[in-house]
Amino acid sequence: VQLQASGGGLVQPGGSLRLSCAASGSIFSFVAMGWYRHAPGKQRELVAAITSGGSTNYADSMKGRFTISRDNAKNTLYLQMNSLKPEDTAVYYCNAVAYIGPIPHDYWGQGTQVTVSS
Repeated sequence: VQLQASGGGLVQPGGSLRLSCAASGSIFSFVAMGWYRHAPGKQRELVAAITSGGSTNYADSMKGRFTISRDNAKNTLYLQMNSLKPEDTAVYYCNAVAYIGPIPHDYWGQGTQVTVSS
């Protein structure tokens, strides 16, 4: 399965973007999917995650501003980002975890750049 992230771009502070992560196959097999980001000079960090059951988890700094969702029919993961701040500038990656037998496997998209600047 391949993941294709899109939707990044340049936005002013306070603006919104919606990221999409399209899977080449069914996402039913993914026990969890999520978004990570990597800013220059910083470690990669979890932004938000969602399980196959729909449970969500957010990093503290994203709570109330970002919303993660998945559309199993469209095999797509989304991240709605509102009230964006300059510190949200980073490359955003989608991730999916699937078990092959007892072993978890990670799948990664190619990343999409989000720049928040006036």
